[in-house]
Amino acid sequence: MSMLAIVLISAAILTTAYWTYGPLLVRLLRLDPTARTPAFELQDDVDYAPLAPNELLSQHFSAIAAAGPIVGPILAGVMFGWLPALIWILVGSILIGGVHDFTALVASIRHKARSIAEVVRDHMSRRAFVLFLTFVWLALVYIIVAFTDITAASFTGTQTLENGEKVTGAGIASSSLMYLALPIIMGVAMRYGKMSVGVATMVFLPLVGVSIWAGQYVPLDMTAILKTFIPTADDKMAHMTWDVLLLIYCCVASVVPMWLLLQPRGHLGGYFLYVALAAGAVGLVFGGATIEYPAFNGWVTPKGESLFPVLFITIACGACSGFHSLIASGTTSKQLRVETDAKLIGYGAMLLEAMVAIVSLSCVMILTKDAALLKNPQPNLVYAQGIGSLLEKFAVAVRGTGWTGFNLSAQLTVSFALMAFTTFVYDTLDVCTRLGRYIIQELTGWHDAKGRWLGTLLTGGVPAFFVIQTIHGADGKPQPLWRVFWALFGASNQLLAALTLLGVTVWLWRTRRQVWVLFVTGIPTVWMYTMSTWALIRMILVNIKQVSEPNVQPITYILLGISSLLVVLALAMLVEAVIALTAADKGSSRPNAPSPVLAST
Repeated sequence: MSMLAIVLISAAILTTAYWTYGPLLVRLLRLDPTARTPAFELQDDVDYAPLAPNELLSQHFSAIAAAGPIVGPILAGVMFGWLPALIWILVGSILIGGVHDFTALVASIRHKARSIAEVVRDHMSRRAFVLFLTFVWLALVYIIVAFTDITAASFTGTQTLENGEKVTGAGIASSSLMYLALPIIMGVAMRYGKMSVGVATMVFLPLVGVSIWAGQYVPLDMTAILKTFIPTADDKMAHMTWDVLLLIYCCVASVVPMWLLLQPRGHLGGYFLYVALAAGAVGLVFGGATIEYPAFNGWVTPKGESLFPVLFITIACGACSGFHSLIASGTTSKQLRVETDAKLIGYGAMLLEAMVAIVSLSCVMILTKDAALLKNPQPNLVYAQGIGSLLEKFAVAVRGTGWTGFNLSAQLTVSFALMAFTTFVYDTLDVCTRLGRYIIQELTGWHDAKGRWLGTLLTGGVPAFFVIQTIHGADGKPQPLWRVFWALFGASNQLLAALTLLGVTVWLWRTRRQVWVLFVTGIPTVWMYTMSTWALIRMILVNIKQVSEPNVQPITYILLGISSLLVVLALAMLVEAVIALTAADKGSSRPNAPSPVLAST
């Protein structure tokens, strides 16, 4: 079967949804292009500043489309086959994920661009607000753990490609550090050198490409560095060292001025994301790749993972992600120029992310079921070698037309894809650490320097405890930390989406009392609640079984406690929602004063 046909049909479905279901959502939510948005009403040119829709789309898309739409689809595609994964990406993004992002953004701008947690407080209770914030902070910790560890895995070891070329993790580490230095220089040049955004983009974006090429020639080999101090050091120790260094970066990034790192890095990252998506699209369209991997592998994997609910928590970003609500109601709502731009930013960006997920899934589709890369799949490597293979096929096709000078080395294309992967992760790590700090400050009431550093150290320190752990599977072999936490991250992230949809449903029902609310946001709420709690209960049962076995690992008790706590929080939130929905209708709640911290996220 032609993979190009599958991708084009998927793109057509997503485009049709944008031009049909998107306008329907605009009408149902009564978006008014003449209404003053918080970006104008509260404009301070720091947090609240209207932004042209195309620029805001780039910023929002860069923030939400991190490593999630790469890791999840690849893992799920390998486990269950590409067809179930593709169906969930399309149906989920159109009817659930897109609605989730769109309504979270609209709910925020209708409440003076405050966070979704504060919308919950306005229409449910203070208890629900605290429960929601606690849940969000825990979810952010899992995200940081999973994404930090999988990024560190890219910085160690060596990958030998089919043509014999090698891509070293040390080279990717060098490229990554060069990339992080570029936005700092760019920020200084723009602030003190008065360089315009356009000129800065033309200067620094090509330098990102130079850093990808140069990294393999000046590798930063952490294993070799450690061996000079610790002769027994190995790649495992180097991996753990990179974990800790990345968490230190997270802490620094969460407190430095936004103009120095986050804003210029987000700008470069957004363009790099478009380039990576375009590269995959070019390879798919002109590479002539065919589908080799099975469409369906069965309802249950050899490891006992059932399609229901595992598929729906493994693929989060790309289909539906609760993390998106934090971005939509955190920074994006404060920059929305007019209400109707929410269709492009909220709904359109989610569908665009679905295409990123489909391109990632294509990297599995071109592999045979017995491919060595899938024996113990690392999504970053599957993605990198898949994109590299597609671009290499494209180069071969171009040379076949007579342009013999056109060449793309496998080393360069795989390095490009790995660098793209780590770039996506930096966006997530930066935002998660900063949001985690805000939440700690809100819960403690410490909005001064003490609260800022406490929030930073807790949000970065708790993941540090996990990354220094060694986890073994049932066979006694070490298991990647990110793989253990991905299931917990997926379940909690999807439950966060359910909680967001629940809060939006309560708001819409209390203010509208129209049946469409039950279908547009109510049914997605039930679905996400069911899949995520089902998955968490399965995890609890597995951990209980492991606790009863000899030589139980200490982290098993922690995972059991965390998953149990998440279920309790979810049930408590559900009770709060029922109380709010059944209470006597007192009209739309009057919005409270913006939270000092969350109002500035």
